[in-house]
Amino acid sequence: MTSSPQPHGPDHEPDGAHGPGHTPVPVHAHSHGHGPAAPVSRHLRRIIAAVVIPFAAAVAVGLVVLWPGGAPDHERTGVGFDRQTEQGRVVRVERVDCADVNAGQVPPTGDTTTPEGRADPDSQQDACGKATVEVTTGKDKGRTFVEIVQPDSSRQLQADQGVVVAYAPDAPRELQYSVTDVDRELPMALLAGLFALAVVLVGRMRGVMALIALAVSFAVLTLFILPAILQGSNPLAVAVVGASAIMLIALYMCHGVSARTSVAVLGTLISLLLIGLLGSLFIGWAVLGGNTDDNTGLIHGLFPEIDMSGLLLAGVLIGSLGVLDDVTVTQTSAVWELHQADPTMGPRKLYQSAIRIGRDHIASVVNTLVLAYAGASLPLLLLFSIAQSSVGTVATSELVAEEIVRTLVGSIGLVASVPLTTALAALVVSADRPGTTTAGAAAPARGGKGRRRRK
Repeated sequence: MTSSPQPHGPDHEPDGAHGPGHTPVPVHAHSHGHGPAAPVSRHLRRIIAAVVIPFAAAVAVGLVVLWPGGAPDHERTGVGFDRQTEQGRVVRVERVDCADVNAGQVPPTGDTTTPEGRADPDSQQDACGKATVEVTTGKDKGRTFVEIVQPDSSRQLQADQGVVVAYAPDAPRELQYSVTDVDRELPMALLAGLFALAVVLVGRMRGVMALIALAVSFAVLTLFILPAILQGSNPLAVAVVGASAIMLIALYMCHGVSARTSVAVLGTLISLLLIGLLGSLFIGWAVLGGNTDDNTGLIHGLFPEIDMSGLLLAGVLIGSLGVLDDVTVTQTSAVWELHQADPTMGPRKLYQSAIRIGRDHIASVVNTLVLAYAGASLPLLLLFSIAQSSVGTVATSELVAEEIVRTLVGSIGLVASVPLTTALAALVVSADRPGTTTAGAAAPARGGKGRRRRK
């Protein structure tokens, strides 16, 4: 009776209970699933630290060397996003005849074979919106101007609606302000708040740490990566250093400083290097310049010294990082759980068991990544569909080829990360020496053996 209340844990199991299928297995799985990762030996921690610490130091040196100190100044062009903007508010909206305000559609040409010739002359008599807009920020606060909204415009203005107005100081006074967008601060802030609330309610402390890591990631992106690229630093070097910093901060902050997290870090690093090599090879081989739309064209015009193909490769690396973290952490955790459930499993059996989990993960992750890129490029794909272009023509055009290279290179890296991380985790956890974990862990073991001897 006195020997029945045995302490839980591997150091207090009865003799002969170390074979597969012994009864304390559920205790191991349960305690691990609801607590931190099981401690590993001092020997194994030293090996991992010998790899991770130099890598972290190299990332820190890279941050110092490439730190930009802020985005460079330039004279605004007034084109696209490079415009001075202020906040405004729609005071009132009146309905007026489009012909009276010269806001009709393109007049028909009489040639019915063209869209302009087929335009209905009656459409020019539709009612347009005449909005009076007040500037609410800046040196001209309180000033009003008139904005004409055509009836077929996708954005219709309403009274008391917040808007974003562009300011052109060199234009005539009556044309200096114009509405460029609506003010979305409230719905976007509310959505962000709901997201944060959901993460905290479900994830609790882990959710809080994930949100902090997300904020740090955006800080690295906006304070280091973007300004450094604008300063003329090599986009690939900036992306590698920035992505590595984000990876280290996010993984250790969300999952704790442990051997298990360190293995996930190493697996992610190897996969990122593979993506960088493949991306560099195929972006150069396919002659992808990275300057394919109005935004990249504007960037190249404002900062011609930026390597646009390098910027494309940097985007591939950063875009793949988030999904890579998920894959490597999942595979590392799977190996650790399998080892805790059956410590007698060797590295080969651990790998075979965990890779079965990884294959399911590969299928879902690759599909997710491809659909994400396809969704972002849907308007472009619709244009090619309207033009009735062949699949080969569409796939090899620079616009679509960029997305294909981005998707496939990232997917190859994700697929490769599963066996790489699984094998690394299996080797590391199998090389553990439990007898040298810590002095605190050894003491209960001695006590347990003493109780068994008394029994």
